[in-house]
Amino acid sequence: MISLSGVIGAGLFVGSGIIIGKTGPGAILSYTFAGLIVVFVMRMLGEMATVNPNTGSFAVYAREGIGEWAGYTTGWLYWFFWVIVIALEAVAGAAIIHDWLPSVPVWLISLSLIVLLKLTNIFSVKSFGEFEYWFSIIKIVSIILFLCLGAAIIFGLVPSIKSPGMSNLTDLGGFIPNGIESVIVGIAIVFHAFVGVEIPAIAAGETSDPVKSVRKALNSVVWRISIFYIGSIAILVTLLPWSSAGLLKSPFVSVLEMIGIPSAALIMNIVVLTALLSCLNSGLYTSSRMLYSLAQRGDAPKVFSKISKNGVPVFAVIGSTVFAFISTIFSYTSPDKIFFFLVNSSGGVGILVYLVIAISHLRLRKRIEKENPEALKVKMWLFPYLTYATIAGMVFVLILMAFVESQRPQFIFTSLFSIIVISSFFVTRRKKISQKEEEMPMISNMPNPEKVKDL
Repeated sequence: MISLSGVIGAGLFVGSGIIIGKTGPGAILSYTFAGLIVVFVMRMLGEMATVNPNTGSFAVYAREGIGEWAGYTTGWLYWFFWVIVIALEAVAGAAIIHDWLPSVPVWLISLSLIVLLKLTNIFSVKSFGEFEYWFSIIKIVSIILFLCLGAAIIFGLVPSIKSPGMSNLTDLGGFIPNGIESVIVGIAIVFHAFVGVEIPAIAAGETSDPVKSVRKALNSVVWRISIFYIGSIAILVTLLPWSSAGLLKSPFVSVLEMIGIPSAALIMNIVVLTALLSCLNSGLYTSSRMLYSLAQRGDAPKVFSKISKNGVPVFAVIGSTVFAFISTIFSYTSPDKIFFFLVNSSGGVGILVYLVIAISHLRLRKRIEKENPEALKVKMWLFPYLTYATIAGMVFVLILMAFVESQRPQFIFTSLFSIIVISSFFVTRRKKISQKEEEMPMISNMPNPEKVKDL
């Protein structure tokens, strides 16, 4: 269930309207191209994860395939990305609950949501799975019902509602009313919505059969993206005129209201809140496991590698929660300065992580084919050509971010923050080397073990 719903976030329910408003029906192409890149990256990750299932996942593969600095940088950037996501989801979820409970301060609701889901993560891995299972059920059932209702209207199976046919795809300026440039720009914006698909590769390290779990989860990513994202967008742009105000505000609510479902906004708010809590829950799990993996390899304080009796890295969960807490507080005390910097510094991390996965795969695949080809249970298609094409596609998206006005702050701040993290690796490594050099004379001055034995 984690793998099925990992791709369904609040960005689909709310953010899709913004993309459609910019690109028109051509949004289908933006989602398709971005989805293809993600599918290829997940295939590469699936190949590496079946050979070496590990809680550190792609940070470990980056270390093995590119170098220690790459593993260190990828791990810390990914951890940072998710703790910021936790803060964002908590703030957004609190805003929805505040509408129902206006007497309760928004900041208090935000922090309460983080504490609640922190407790589920600390108690046991099973409790995390239980919560995520039910969150997933709600999201998946909602999407499937939406797809069925939308398709029924389009094919004229609902007598009370006139089918728009294909008119919304062709009449209002054509399929790509704002030109191919808008579709290309849409790719850079859409790409962020898919980050989270890789979580099963991290969670698989704590399953009874990691290889089987990874294979099933990552192999299903093709139809998950095709149905849940591309299918939903296709239904939306077919049912509603792409320039309608309803699409920009909340496309799913607009469709439910068109069907005549009472309390459509309330129903959709419950679904969106579920998606936000699911993302928050996954963020706590993922960030804590990445911090745990970094601590295991000496890239984070050793205290974060300690595990409770229930098999949970409690201190890693607490550490991630504390940083998310601080970020959430900044969202209220300094939203346009500190929080703006934090959010935009994490904005392009997803693309950087996926790029590292592809480069790591390129190098590790060649090594595995020489040393242990039998270990390749899942193989990337058309290797190495499709891997090179995927890398080129992600580099293109990164460059595109620098020229898209809405994405430029993310490109600048993510690049700046990445440079800071890489620099911190070389600073900490230099300190470790100097500490070892200081310890060497002490070791050389110790008595010879054989002489001690003779005495």
